Order: sequence, then structure tokens, then C-alpha cells
Amino acid sequence: MKYEAIIGLEVHVQVKTKSKMFSSCMYRYGESPNTLTDPTVLALPGTLPTINAEAVHQTVKAGMIFGCEIAAISKWDRKNYFYPDCPKNYQISQNDNPLCHGGSVEIELEGAARNVMGEHRNVKLNRIHLEEDVGKLTHFEDESLIDYNRAGVPLIEIVSEPDIHSGAEAFAYLNSLRTHLVYAGISDCDMEKGQMRCDANVSIRPVGQRELGTRVELKNLNSISGVKHGIEYEILRQQNVLEGGGAISQETRRWNAETCMTTPMRTKETAHDYRYFTDPDLMPVKISDEMKVDILSKLPEMPFVKQERFYWMYNLPYTITSVLCPEKILSDYFEEAVKFHRGPRTIANFITNDLLRMAGSMPLESVCAKISPQNLAELAKLVDDVAISKQSGKEVFNEMYETGESAEALVEKHGLRQNTDIDELKGICRGVICDNQKAVNEFLAGKDQAINVLKGQVIKATHGKANPQLVNRIIRELLSF
Repeated sequence: MKYEAIIGLEVHVQVKTKSKMFSSCMYRYGESPNTLTDPTVLALPGTLPTINAEAVHQTVKAGMIFGCEIAAISKWDRKNYFYPDCPKNYQISQNDNPLCHGGSVEIELEGAARNVMGEHRNVKLNRIHLEEDVGKLTHFEDESLIDYNRAGVPLIEIVSEPDIHSGAEAFAYLNSLRTHLVYAGISDCDMEKGQMRCDANVSIRPVGQRELGTRVELKNLNSISGVKHGIEYEILRQQNVLEGGGAISQETRRWNAETCMTTPMRTKETAHDYRYFTDPDLMPVKISDEMKVDILSKLPEMPFVKQERFYWMYNLPYTITSVLCPEKILSDYFEEAVKFHRGPRTIANFITNDLLRMAGSMPLESVCAKISPQNLAELAKLVDDVAISKQSGKEVFNEMYETGESAEALVEKHGLRQNTDIDELKGICRGVICDNQKAVNEFLAGKDQAINVLKGQVIKATHGKANPQLVNRIIRELLSF
């Protein structure tokens, strides 16, 4: 029997603001435990929440990027549950009246060929709502420790419809979410820092069946690739259970990235009753038409739109645009460099091949700061003008990256400028032709590779300064009598 997977993702994303959601307490990643708290975060008696207007603004921006319907009025609810990382024993969230309804996320699946854009489709969203984050629990063998620094950080929950059907689609969905949110400055979406977290609901059903299968929730998905692999494993596991005559249990399972398996965490018979009720300390939020118009007017160009523009405007192949455009830092760096030299292909090749090779695991901001866009454009112009060879260009790039010197200075320093004097090169080529009659005869007899012997002799005679492409052209012209 053939099965199809039905997958929905719940993605939590920390909103990039200076202070927490309902408190003026500041938040920064990596501070000493429990140093970024205040009476409101710790829910001490007599404290009252105050809404972070910037977090609301950023959530509405996310909704507009993904084509959601923005609620005219949205309210706050208390989600009641006891857990050590939640100081109030309830979380301020949004239940039945979120800021954003519906919408969709455009995703791109892999293309059929290397240089062809993949298939694009939209994954439907159910909602985007705003809430506060909880603290962080660290478990040891005999005890657990709590860090409340993260408690109260603005958090948007992006809930998809069950409109994803494979691990590859989930991978594309999360990459698209991350790219769009980073482009808009809503979040840095660093999963290693907990700024983006994901739970997956996975079920399978026979192809053609309308009724959904039994849902299994996956936790501990700590990377985008981990989500993909966890879903792929779970789909296969459920298929094996059904084909073996068993039944799928509704449960929560943990993904183990080391063993590449899911294991049971807890059985989940029914949806948990959080006993939501309207928060009595917070007024509803009204989203005005003026606010929406203002946000819309300031939205940046989104990555898929930019990718198509780069293709047509700069004549860049998909293999390059698919590297440049997902990272706003790289695409901005590229466009700044093109202002100084209209050689987009050469500049893009230096960025996607050489710059990223040098980058390794370094942050892109630090990497791009090593060589200014203007200096990179200067190097690209030297290559495009055939003032230096492509190989010399790579060597100059490496030294520019290490020393910060300009391309012109390094070319002069190492004597890398090529000889492009046609009259001088013609004289040298004539001498080489006279001295290498065997290679000349072989070339004239149809052995095209024989020209390499002649080119090599010219390069040797000019101590490597002759431009190979120019030499090739001159020799062919001299022998075409």
C-alpha cells in the first residue's frame, strides 16, 4: 500500500527587540544565568505587564510578509500550566484572536537540473500569534537548573496548516521562513541560540484516503536538517508499523540526532486543556490601517523576488543567485560592489567561490568586512580588463583577505600585471612559430592541441606576463594564412 505524509509545523521565533515582551528588562544572548530578570519577569507580587509595542509591530510585519489577514483588534490570553521554567505558572499568549490569520509561505524545492530554479509552491499558514518565551532548563543526572534570562522574550509562533508532505518540503519551508524573517529584521533565527525552534506533527494515510492518520508530535529538532531527517525517519517508522499490522499511537517522540531515530517521550491521548482565559491586566491591541500602510511601505525586497531580479538584471545563473540571495548580507555586499565596477559575474564568482571558501564557520558580517566592496570591485576589474590572469586574481584575493591591502597595490608589489601589448606579443609569437616548426605543422594538419606548445613557449618567453587568451588569439591569426 502506498502512503502519503501529512505534516504541520509549529515554529517559535524570538523577535529581535531590545527589551522583553511585557517588561522593560533587557535581553541579550549569552549573558550569565539569571542576570537579565526583574520583578515582572519573575512574577513577584504586585507587578503588572506592559506591552512591548515593537514586538507587536514586528509580528504584524511578519504577517504582512506572508500575506496574512491582520486582526483589527487582538487580545491576550493566559495559557495556564505548571512548569518550572514558567515563573508565573501561566504564559501570556494569544488563543482565539491572534494578530495574524491565514497566509502562506513560498518555498522552493530542488530543481531538476543544476542550473534550473526549483519548483515553487505555497505552504498554507493557520496563524501567527505573539507570546512570551519561557526560561531554559538544563538537566543533570541528579538535578535541573533554571536560567530565567530567556523568560519573557517576545516570541512569535508560526503555525502551518497540515500542508507539508515530506522532509524535503519541511526543510524548504524552514529555510524560506528563516530567510524572510532575517531579511525583514524580525529575528536572527539562529537555532543554535534558541532563536528559532520547531515541533513537527507527522501522520501518514493511504493515498486517496481523506481522513487524517494518527498524529505523532516530534520534539528536540535542533536544526533545519534535523527537522528534515526526523520527519523522514518518522514517516518510514509509521509505514513499517502499519505494514506490520500495528497501529500508530498518538504520542510525543524525541528525535535523537546521534542515533538518527525517534524515541517515545509521552503518550498524548487528547489535546491538553490549558484553560485559556483573557488576561485581565492587558488591554486588547488595535492595529490601525495607518500602521499597516507604514509597515508595508518599509518592507524590504524579499529573497525570491531578489533572486529573479538578479537573474534578469545581472545575467547571473541560478547556481550563483541561489547562494547570494538567501543571505541578505551577501546580496547587499554584491550590489554595493557592482556600483564600483559593472562586472557582476566576476564579482559574484569571487563572493560565492573565494569569499565563502575563506569564511568557513565565521559570521558573514566578519567575512565581508575583510575586503570592502570597493576593493573587491577593483580586483574584479583587473581580471575583466585582462590586466591580471584569473589565477593571479585568486592569489591576490587571498592576500587581500589576509592583509587588507588593495588589489592594485598587491598586483604592483608582486609584478602580476599581464603584458597586453599586441605589437610586442606578435613579435614574440612570430619568433616562437619560426623556432617550433614541428608544432606548427601538427596544428596546421588539424591537431588543435599542438597550439598549446606554442602558447607555452610564448608564456615562458614573457616570464608568465603574457595573457594566455590574447596569445591564443594572436597565434591563431598568424597561422590562418
